[in-house]
Amino acid sequence: MRSKALAFALALACTGAAHAATIDWNTWQTTAAGTIGPVTVSYTGANDGLAGMYPSYTPATTFADGTIVANAPTSANGMIKLIGGDNTVNTITFSTAVINPVMAIWSLGQGGSTASFVFSNATPLFVSGGPSAEYNGSPITVSGNTVFGTEGNGTVQFLGTYTSLSWTNPQAENYYGFNVGIAGAVPEPEQYGMMAAGLALVGFMARRRKRA
Repeated sequence: MRSKALAFALALACTGAAHAATIDWNTWQTTAAGTIGPVTVSYTGANDGLAGMYPSYTPATTFADGTIVANAPTSANGMIKLIGGDNTVNTITFSTAVINPVMAIWSLGQGGSTASFVFSNATPLFVSGGPSAEYNGSPITVSGNTVFGTEGNGTVQFLGTYTSLSWTNPQAENYYGFNVGIAGAVPEPEQYGMMAAGLALVGFMARRRKRA
């Protein structure tokens, strides 16, 4: 009976994991740095500038499927603009290891001209895609370690634990952009309450067992 109660308490303490689909998106402050709550994001590589308060990342269903990714980025998050066309290695570095990061990609390629992100240390998994409010378009596609787009938009996820993501953009096009996010970087208020309740119950069970 006690083991069941302890298991329940531990599950309650970890309930925050159930909200993993809610993404905390990076907010760019400069062309080289941004923040996701307590996590600092650094960027090196090709760079055509910072698009602050742009794009709209709408419609939201293009960037969020409602299951893996519950919410799209917002204009306030901004994005790094890329032109591509060479073998420059672009790298996002997180100040601490993150689990299952996601990347939103906007306006990759254009009509009749496909562009791509070719990842070297991670395998992207398709989450969602569709048109953008700015240029319409279609979903990005994923094959192996490469994301393709012909005016493509959408979100991919990288399963696992990462301190960095690296890729090249072999095809030139003016221009496309990206942002990154992770789940649970900033616990929601109700998560604090559930975690506190679970930890309190764990402490109560431990004291009760000691007295017995």
